[in-house]
Amino acid sequence: MAKDRSLVRASDIGAWAFCHRAWWLANVQGVPHRNLAILEEGTAVHRAHGHAVVRANRLHKVGLLLLGMGLLLVILLLLWFLLG
Repeated sequence: MAKDRSLVRASDIGAWAFCHRAWWLANVQGVPHRNLAILEEGTAVHRAHGHAVVRANRLHKVGLLLLGMGLLLVILLLLWFLLG
């Protein structure tokens, strides 16, 4: 997969801050990382976290919708008892 050079990732900043030379070798010279298994594991963990965040956002929206529906039901019941 081609790297989007217009995007600065936190891992790039961390690599550059930790070792300028290592960043230069990986990003400018294209020298592969010595431990690809660790990079792949990190990618998988970040992907799983991203999916969890998306799920949490969806559940939050569903919760807000249910809360709104509950409040509407309470208001309708109060109006029914007071006016009916």
